[in-house]
Amino acid sequence: MKLLLPTLAAATLLTFAVIAADESETLADVHAEMNDGCESCHADGGAPTDDFVLENQQCQDCHGGADEIDGAHHAIHEEMLMCSDCHAPHEMAFSDKPSCETCHDDGRKPE
Repeated sequence: MKLLLPTLAAATLLTFAVIAADESETLADVHAEMNDGCESCHADGGAPTDDFVLENQQCQDCHGGADEIDGAHHAIHEEMLMCSDCHAPHEMAFSDKPSCETCHDDGRKPE
């Protein structure tokens, strides 16, 4: 039971943080507010890396790898794309969801 309470508290805080997010805030804004500013995703004072490998790993450390996230559209892109290829954290509003049409113009839909 001791381990369960901190987990429940963390889940509750995360839920309230997500609910409180302003729809115009970017993914980066929400993550920075919930964690340690820019360094929650970036190292060395919050500066982005040249190849975004570190940032992609930060996504996976919190959210899981593409094969662990719900939706077949994540698993089929495992090893091909980085999280930020679809979820552009500095450009995309928190409420936005990427679609297949962003990259595919042949009518594909998630399974």
